[in-house]
Amino acid sequence: MGKRNTQRKNLAMLDSDDDNSSVSSSSTMRSDFMSVSGTEEVQVEKDSLLDQAVDDLYEKRGSTREKALSLIIEAFNSNLQHQFVEKKFATLLHQCLSSVKRGSSKEIALASHVIGLLALTVGCGDNSAREILEESVTPFSQALKSGFESSKVASLLECLAIITFVGGNGPEETEQSMQIMWQLVHPKLGSNVVAVKPSAAVITAMVSAWSFLLTTLDGGTLDPKHWQQSISYFSGLLDKDDRSVRIAAGEALALIFEMGSLEKFSAEAKGPKDGSQGGYAHVQGLKGKILNQVKSLSMEAGGKGSAKKDLNSQRNLFKDILEFLEDGYCPETSLKIGGDSLKTSTWSQLIQLNFLKHFLGGGFVKHMQENEFLHVVFDFSPKRKHLPGTEHHISSCEKRMYKSPNSAINKARTQLLNKQRMLSEGRNVGHYAVNAGDE
Repeated sequence: MGKRNTQRKNLAMLDSDDDNSSVSSSSTMRSDFMSVSGTEEVQVEKDSLLDQAVDDLYEKRGSTREKALSLIIEAFNSNLQHQFVEKKFATLLHQCLSSVKRGSSKEIALASHVIGLLALTVGCGDNSAREILEESVTPFSQALKSGFESSKVASLLECLAIITFVGGNGPEETEQSMQIMWQLVHPKLGSNVVAVKPSAAVITAMVSAWSFLLTTLDGGTLDPKHWQQSISYFSGLLDKDDRSVRIAAGEALALIFEMGSLEKFSAEAKGPKDGSQGGYAHVQGLKGKILNQVKSLSMEAGGKGSAKKDLNSQRNLFKDILEFLEDGYCPETSLKIGGDSLKTSTWSQLIQLNFLKHFLGGGFVKHMQENEFLHVVFDFSPKRKHLPGTEHHISSCEKRMYKSPNSAINKARTQLLNKQRMLSEGRNVGHYAVNAGDE
């Protein structure tokens, strides 16, 4: 089969209509805030509103705290709040963690989202992102065990993935967060513990967050004892009724195949010491089963009441996975951001893009245009980050993080690009097809 041209603006969760609306609202907001005569007054008013919102996080009434968190999310989506974070970082983090520990499900969801936005705003340029991760892991882990309300759990999982992505220093920390996620659907049960069956929404959120973190790991660093049998679990999810579960599982499987680490994710992958081929046969059997499942899902006719858009997303995704498994070709996508194109050519990049786009929502375009950390992640250099006739005032925090040649962000840029290059070279060696190397 020849290589199919898969350069599409939309794949899975990439929706160009959403992007256009985001660009429009972002541009309108910027023009409102950046009026030449009133910029300073508007900025003072915005800072005052944010300061008041942080003060409201101390209030006893939960609804007041929820309203304040919503306002903070809106502010972080509409602009990168470097100056505000420089002044209020510790206060905002600790008050949000307090909300995670004591708040309602809605408050926990909002507070965890703020923490994720805080991590993306500070980036990996100093110790702030590391502090966020260290301070948050324990309360997040406890909150995940305290109840299975879907929106709360999904927000906690997404935030845990984001703060680990930004603030994690090595594979051990990343695998620790992945283990916390994994145990949500595979709990270690004691004698007096009854397993609670997670909802489809929780399973989808877990698999998506887990896969997002897996994109940052080199297959050689994975501890196989943690993840053996996981590929069988993902294969089982392909047979579930919920389409979002099937899509998340499909992306996870594609990523595992791309990493070339199928054996580390398969039970009995290593044959007995006597040299028999039991382990090899087991892996080949899994490959064959998954290939058949993917073929079926790429041609699914759709059931009663199934949304056509969701069905098309599933078909397109599994057609791409099928081509990847059969011929080794990854889907190539292009997403318009303002006047620039952000392109992906691997499953790893696509999963990262989809996850961050979903997490940032209406703030995605703004962050992709102006967030230096995301520019490093995607090797993305927008030509125009600001509207003509407007001036971007750089805070001392931004200067330290981004402008100095010896700054932590520039060192992180070099390390991240080197790591991505090594991973890319490793994954592009040889052929990814199911039948490769079977001769």
